[in-house]
Parts: sequence; C-alpha cells; structure tokens
Amino acid sequence: MFFFLLVTNIFLVHLDWKNSHKGFTFAMLDVGQGDGLFVESPTGTHVMFDAGPPKSVLGPLAKAISPFDKNIDAFVITNPDADHIGGLIDILKNYKVGVVLESGTLTDSKTYQSIREEMKRQNVPDVLAKKGMRLDMGGGVIIDILFPDRNVAEWATNDGSVVARLTYGENSIMLTGDAGAKTEKIIISENSVAELKSTILKVGHHGSRTSSSVPFVKAVAPSSAFISVGKANKYGHPHQETLDTLMQVGAKILRTDLLGTIIMKCDTMKKCTIN
Repeated sequence: MFFFLLVTNIFLVHLDWKNSHKGFTFAMLDVGQGDGLFVESPTGTHVMFDAGPPKSVLGPLAKAISPFDKNIDAFVITNPDADHIGGLIDILKNYKVGVVLESGTLTDSKTYQSIREEMKRQNVPDVLAKKGMRLDMGGGVIIDILFPDRNVAEWATNDGSVVARLTYGENSIMLTGDAGAKTEKIIISENSVAELKSTILKVGHHGSRTSSSVPFVKAVAPSSAFISVGKANKYGHPHQETLDTLMQVGAKILRTDLLGTIIMKCDTMKKCTIN
C-alpha cells in the first residue's frame, strides 16, 4: 500500500493482489447513534468516514471488509464528536491506517486526545481536509471535498463538518457528517447543480431538523437517503421534519435503526444493489 500526498490530491493505491478486481462497495455501518461509513474501490482501496461511538464499529465493519484485509488507506474524521470518533481507537489498534483527514474543529475530550496519542505512536499522517482536495481511490472512485473551505477551528464541531461527494460512474453519494443548514447554505453557494446532484444523500446529523434544509435536499435531489441513527435514541432522530423533506423530493429512505448495516455493491459503474 502506498500513496502520494499532493497539495490538492491524495492518490490512494492499495496493492491487494489476493482480492483484486472487485466491484465497488459503500456501507453505512450500524454503529448505533453515530456515523460510520466504509468505502471500497474496485482496486481494493479502503476509505472510512467516521467510526461511531466507542466499541461499536468492528462488528459491523467485519460485514463489509474481507477478514484477510487489515488496511484502511484513509480515514476521514468529519467532526471530532464522540459519536463519530469513539470507534477510531479500535480501528487504529486493529487496522493499518494510512492517513487521517479531519476538518480542523477542536475538542479537548479524552477520547480525541487518546486518538491523537495513538496516531502519534503509530506515526499516522494527519491532514486538514479542504475544499478542492480530491481522493482518488482508483477503479473510477473519486471523493471530492466540498467543505471546509476556510479555517473552522473556532466553529461548532457540527458546522465545521467535512462534507464530500463520492462518484463512481453514474452513481454519486453526498457525504455530510453533521453539517447543519449554515454549512449547507455555503456549499450551495459555492457549487453548481451538477456538482451537488447525487443519487444518494447521507443524511446530515442522523436526521436532525438542524440539517437537511429544503434548499440543500432539493439541490442534491437524491433518489435514496441513508440515515445512520440509533434505535429509540434520546434525541428523537430522525425528526419528522427531515423525513418530510426527503419524501418531498421522492427519496427512498433507508435507516440503520430499522435495517441494520446498509451495504450498496456495484458490479459495474451502472449496476448496483442495496442490501
């Protein structure tokens, strides 16, 4: 496994001859009330977005990744809240992580400090994700960072979330972290309709009413909406307002609290199935 880090591009090439020539996999892992996303390109390159709360990610991840493969080529921390980074300690201790990207929002939590210490011990590179950065996973899978477009060190962690768009052939996925309406408005203003429209929306902030504003959902115009949310959670996620907005654009809603881990596999750039 090796990668070249450039100013605006990260090329990830995972040399896994045993498992080469795969299709594309996108998995929303059932990590309870949190986010944990796994992406595998046809070349066997792996990228994760978040890892859910502590001790929640390894079981669901095992459903999506080969038991013989212990590489995560890039890990994106969309924001440093515990429901997004708690499981990263388990990932670092069980997988070889190539590089970590994060938004730059700050937290002094013990969980985050423990992660920083483990990354330092393993000498894992740490990169600030910025608009214009592109992760090329090989096999036609591209991840474009849409936000942050500025220094978000003083921002609330949710508002400073990393937002990205993944494309693979005719398929595209908008990845939103916990970004709220404030951030969504900025993203709409800075990107064309073609740059926003996506077949799948990873619904922001577990379906909270603070995210998935009507203008943003209409701009993305998804045919499917994936919601990562815990059963009977204390926040009442997903909120009915969000579900109503998604239904207004005709999106099919899939939720981890009802379905468990959701896995989309594509044998070609056109043909995909969701389990």
